[in-house]
Amino acid sequence: MKRTTILFALLFAVTCVFAQKGKVTSALSFKETGKLDKAVEAIEETIDANNPKTESSITWPRTWEVRGEIYQAVFQSKDENYKKLSSDPLTIALDSYLKAIQLDDKDRFSKSVKIKLTLLIGDLTNQAIAAFNEENFEKALKSFEMIMAIEQTPVYKADDPNAVDTVIMFNAGLAAYNAQNYDKAIEYYKQAAKYKYNGAKTYTLISSSYLQKKDTVGALEVLQEGLKEYSQESSLLVEIINIYINKNNVDEAIKYLEMAIAQDPKNATFYFAQGTMYDKLQKEVITQTQTGNNYSEEATKCYLKAIELKDDYFDAYYNLGALYYNKGVIQVDVANLVPSNQPEKYEVEKNKADIEFKKAIPYMEKAHEINPTDRFTLESLKTLYYRLKMLDKHAEIIEKMKTNQ
Repeated sequence: MKRTTILFALLFAVTCVFAQKGKVTSALSFKETGKLDKAVEAIEETIDANNPKTESSITWPRTWEVRGEIYQAVFQSKDENYKKLSSDPLTIALDSYLKAIQLDDKDRFSKSVKIKLTLLIGDLTNQAIAAFNEENFEKALKSFEMIMAIEQTPVYKADDPNAVDTVIMFNAGLAAYNAQNYDKAIEYYKQAAKYKYNGAKTYTLISSSYLQKKDTVGALEVLQEGLKEYSQESSLLVEIINIYINKNNVDEAIKYLEMAIAQDPKNATFYFAQGTMYDKLQKEVITQTQTGNNYSEEATKCYLKAIELKDDYFDAYYNLGALYYNKGVIQVDVANLVPSNQPEKYEVEKNKADIEFKKAIPYMEKAHEINPTDRFTLESLKTLYYRLKMLDKHAEIIEKMKTNQ
């Protein structure tokens, strides 16, 4: 009787094992015939930890591999009812394949699982692109991170251990940046930069991520690091210059502008920017009543060089006109300080102001010619014409201002 009892017990155990593994086969069959709802239901029964009958299927690698296939099919389905079976089917698929690898201690399923993982990368890429286009950047980031996780699995790396997917790294950084996850953006962009992906552009993106974190020190450090790698790349210099300009660090801005001009001597924008920096230094000198520096001469040279290179450079014409205009205003203040009992000296000082105002006119007129509707140019010309008693032109400019209201 004992042997009979044992035999029946063993037979029952074997029957249960085959029954549960049979459900895995049934689930796969449902998936193959397009009955995804039944496939999901059947496969989930095989991994129910609360059911003692699933002991054999829950530890069988093939169960988890089939589960991954089924949830991939849910993602790929065009049927909205089937799509509702899971809100995140590709995550479930990946977790299932990873579980299959973990349980596969005899390495029986690694080849087939690797094929499924390769196909999963395609689905995740499609999901990432769609999410990015829909501005769901968090989902896009997660999808790219899942691809990187797959590519780091021993099963996937077996054929080419040194392979690096720089495109996915970079795209993960881009998604993270747009998701305002700047720490991750920096992490992934730096990985891409390590492999020289996208050249100097990647360094500017890392810098931008630091700036979003209000970390100008980090931004400058990475740009200077990029300059060591791409010494002839003016875009890196431009980023450094802009940071120093925004920090009001004029001396450093001028230093890097000189480097930029040395690299690209025909770039009118660099000369214009340098002119604005010298202009700024001159205003600081005037404010602090210092002497010995005439930055306005340097500013004038820079603006003239910018105009030489770009003859329709509105901003350069306007700034040069404004430079002379402001010098005239300062000279008017000097004239007004002359005592009333010295009228001849007053006339001399006032005439000096008028000389500066006259110098301003051709540049302001050229700026007006380039941009006839600019309000600041019109206001400046109105004042200059009135100051110099050019009443016909003053009346003409007033009429233009009326039509531009």
